[in-house]
Amino acid sequence: MLFDLDDTLHDDTRAYQSAAEAVAHELAAEHGIDALALKAAYVAEAEGFWARLTPEALGTRLASVRAQMWHRALALVGLDDAGLAQRSADRYNAHRKKFLELFPGTLDLLHGLRSDGKRLGLVTNGFAETHREKIELLRIGECFDAIFIADEVGMVKPDPQLFAYACAKLDAAPMHGAMVGDRYERDIRGALDAGLYTVWLNIRDERVPPGEPHPHVLAHSLAEVAAALRG
Repeated sequence: MLFDLDDTLHDDTRAYQSAAEAVAHELAAEHGIDALALKAAYVAEAEGFWARLTPEALGTRLASVRAQMWHRALALVGLDDAGLAQRSADRYNAHRKKFLELFPGTLDLLHGLRSDGKRLGLVTNGFAETHREKIELLRIGECFDAIFIADEVGMVKPDPQLFAYACAKLDAAPMHGAMVGDRYERDIRGALDAGLYTVWLNIRDERVPPGEPHPHVLAHSLAEVAAALRG
């Protein structure tokens, strides 16, 4: 059974937006800029980067990317300063760690599946540079038999080959596996193309794009995910 990480097992949106807001308020106090405008600019930069992520970008250091995103966001509020952008990225990284928190029921779900004899894999489009530490801080590494991070495997969801690769490493055929994730295009569509059973944790109350295949299960909580997988 394969799981996405961000916004599936923990509230990544809250973590990164809260960190961005904390940095924005610090800079507003120091430089008199609009904190909410800076937060919005950084969030737009970050969301754009992850939405456009391709295998070709996997060799990039995420630390430098975040500094560049802060530089562009700061420029939009009148602070075109590369040094300040780097310091902002460092502050952001420190703040984000404080906001990392698993969704309620995550550990019960993972431990229950392991107790049932299931082999578990974590499949994320993150970078090992930051995600290895995140997994350690969330204390979930021991819950998984294998962890597949985009830059370590050289593939990005929704590539069906990534899901097939994960299944092979876990010694299971895709038709006997399942994928749980919060993003339709990245997690569900790719897993469907690979032949897995899919559980869409639809925390944003989104709809399946017109003409696209539906997941096997539509869940709105980890309790519903658990019922689908253990049932």
